[in-house]
Amino acid sequence: MIPFSQKTQTNIEFAADLFRQSRHAVILTGAGLSTPSGIPDFRSTGTGLWSKDEPLEAASLNTFRTRPERFFSWFRPLASQIYNAQPNPAHLALAKLEQAGKIKSIITQNIDMLHQKAGSKTVIEMHGTMQTLTCSQCYHQVQAEAYLAPFVDAGELPHCPKCGQLLKPDVILFGEQLPQAAWFKAQREARQCDLMLVAGSSLEVLPVAGLPMQALDRGAHLIIINNTETYLNVRADVAILEDVAMIIPAITERVLNG
Repeated sequence: MIPFSQKTQTNIEFAADLFRQSRHAVILTGAGLSTPSGIPDFRSTGTGLWSKDEPLEAASLNTFRTRPERFFSWFRPLASQIYNAQPNPAHLALAKLEQAGKIKSIITQNIDMLHQKAGSKTVIEMHGTMQTLTCSQCYHQVQAEAYLAPFVDAGELPHCPKCGQLLKPDVILFGEQLPQAAWFKAQREARQCDLMLVAGSSLEVLPVAGLPMQALDRGAHLIIINNTETYLNVRADVAILEDVAMIIPAITERVLNG
């Protein structure tokens, strides 16, 4: 068993009690949940994606349309990391909680599909997905699996099998709106839940960062697990500033096995 401080141990036990009492628990995950799987977050000094590239220049819809080679050169290392990544203990623990009926849904800001790889079924992807690609010309959609390996291994750009134009990964770039259906589902879950766990998110990107407030405003309990403070730590029932890959499995163990 990992030796936690007395304060962290107490917080883990309290969080587990909140899960045991909950009837509609919802999870909100951010990039910090996947950093233990080797996928960089966006804002960490020195390692974050935006410490190396200007986001509006590299990862915008305008860049994809006007300079697709620039976009794909930025996207290729990230796609490689996602393609080769495996779920970490936090992803696996959340899947166990869902399978046990302890959580209703996972709202994620991540595009890495690691929740699904871990076995989670009800995943609301707020920033799109790497599972599919859509043609920029005729809007034909394809499964990404057949295109990812040639792109990651050889830099082969994905082209539409119908019209030959470039395929765009179905991830949300700067200049694009959030997927409407996912946003409506996420808001409904935030308003209906009696417990929300925020894991690995700094809660800095709107409008998703506002979802925990929607939950709090309707009387839900709030747990936050993140390496750094968020604007809602002062409102949380439990806030743990430690590694999600250690804390979430510890909470899950106590929820399921007492």
